[in-house]
Amino acid sequence: MILRFTILVLLVFSVDLATAQDRITGRAFATRSEVIAKTGMAATSQPLATQVALDILKKGGSAVDAAIAANATLGLMEPTGNGIGGDLFAIVWDNKTQKLYGLNASGRSPRGLSYDKLKQLLAKQNRETIPPLGPLPVSVPGCVDGWCELHQKFGKLPLSDVLQPAIDYANDGFPVSELIAYYWASGRRLAQYPGFAATFLPNGKAPAKGEIFKNPMLATTLGKIAKGGRNAFYEGEVAQTIASFLQENGGYVAYEDLAEHKSEWVQPVGYDYRGYKLWELPPNGQGIAALQILGVLEGYDIRSMGFGSPDHVHHFVEAKKLAFEDRAKFYADQDFHKSPVAELISPEYAAQRRKLISSRRAARRYDAGNPALEQGDTIYLTVADKDRNMVSLIQSNYRGFGSGMCPPGLGFCLQDRGELFDMHPDRMNTYAPGKRPFHTIIPAFVTKDGKPFMSFGVMGGATQPQGHAQIMINMIDFDMNIQEAGDAPRILHSGSSQPTGQVMTDGGTVSLESGFDYETVRNLMARGHTIEFARGPFGGYQGIKYDALNDVLYGASESRKDGQAAGY
Repeated sequence: MILRFTILVLLVFSVDLATAQDRITGRAFATRSEVIAKTGMAATSQPLATQVALDILKKGGSAVDAAIAANATLGLMEPTGNGIGGDLFAIVWDNKTQKLYGLNASGRSPRGLSYDKLKQLLAKQNRETIPPLGPLPVSVPGCVDGWCELHQKFGKLPLSDVLQPAIDYANDGFPVSELIAYYWASGRRLAQYPGFAATFLPNGKAPAKGEIFKNPMLATTLGKIAKGGRNAFYEGEVAQTIASFLQENGGYVAYEDLAEHKSEWVQPVGYDYRGYKLWELPPNGQGIAALQILGVLEGYDIRSMGFGSPDHVHHFVEAKKLAFEDRAKFYADQDFHKSPVAELISPEYAAQRRKLISSRRAARRYDAGNPALEQGDTIYLTVADKDRNMVSLIQSNYRGFGSGMCPPGLGFCLQDRGELFDMHPDRMNTYAPGKRPFHTIIPAFVTKDGKPFMSFGVMGGATQPQGHAQIMINMIDFDMNIQEAGDAPRILHSGSSQPTGQVMTDGGTVSLESGFDYETVRNLMARGHTIEFARGPFGGYQGIKYDALNDVLYGASESRKDGQAAGY
């Protein structure tokens, strides 16, 4: 503890401390000014994907068209976080109907793999939990069906036009960007899994920063989707290839699982935080955890505490712990167990939970960590068009590239979301055939007085609801703009109880990014918090805000990713 504390103090003092006013507003942490544009805006985690989105908008495409085009491009350029072998969630503001629409495009477990059979398979591996890699955690990929549902409802351009930029880049190649190259290098450990090296390790190695990477196999697959839509992926040759590959390599997702897959349109749920309503999707995702955190914190004068103060950090962490206990117990596929969503996000329930927090002492448990949940990698993007439609879209393979299993000739890796099922019997997130696992990826949207205010997201496993709440607090309580709110140093608590069955008994760990001062750290330790310095993942943030008064769009993309916000 003494060594950790000494290193932490040195690291904290290695950054320039902000003035009191800067610490309140966050302006000491901003990496750049906001991007402001009149007609359209896109923010993604890769600049070339952002430009693809803008090109689609300029051709007359809708925000949804541009979002799909950017997502397809990111599946090629950032396979370390997403791709058509993964799942998708989205929230769309449709300006014509003045409504929010939510889409859950997550896939289900194999219908032919029973709980008892899976237990037997795990026992042969001397495991009690589903492994993170290989064939067993593979669930049906929902991304492509999600694209097609979104496009059918809100698209303007033909799907072939929307997917063409990604197809061209896959055939012609693109230079790999810096952070993506760093994560890509870690994919070498997946070379043992069928098809991975042939797909992602040209000449036996990961592409370096600036190196041109091509994926003609993915171009062919995207071309089939462009021509035949969702059926080309779920019922044709692609589906047959996926199913045969998995069954030959110890997997259980069958052709029928793919053919029967359907996305689900769901009603977003919201919580009004000081006049701004944050909207999330209901479980099987973890979005409502952000609403629960804000509900607890609404009872405190966060503004007077000051950004980065001991009180600010302490109360945030304790509110997160409370929300994540409910996340561990109640968040699951609503087709199997009805979570008490309305009750969990009610002000009355928040008030009850708030009473459990001590302002002087960190709780070791509130009742109920699995590091696996902290490791997810994801892409988030948001687009707004000239008609003021806005899309908040998040898509992921879960653990970086996913399971490591790459079907031959298709150019992508299958996700490993099935790892997040609970193997303890008779719980809400317990594995069952044809069930959607607990999900970490969550898009967010904010309205004010029933009108669109902001579309945003924060990538990174269990970081996401914590990041959503912090963006709201930074903007509303600490008056930060959309760029500052994302650049400000983040608080990340890990070690909470998990939907996979693990229970917090030691209070977990608080990790702080550079920018929190020594007095805050010392005070938090005195309250009983275990502190680590700058141990992430702290996520990656993109956001678009609509200024109705001037009828302009503000975009933000933070420095933790390779991304870019741009408009025209």
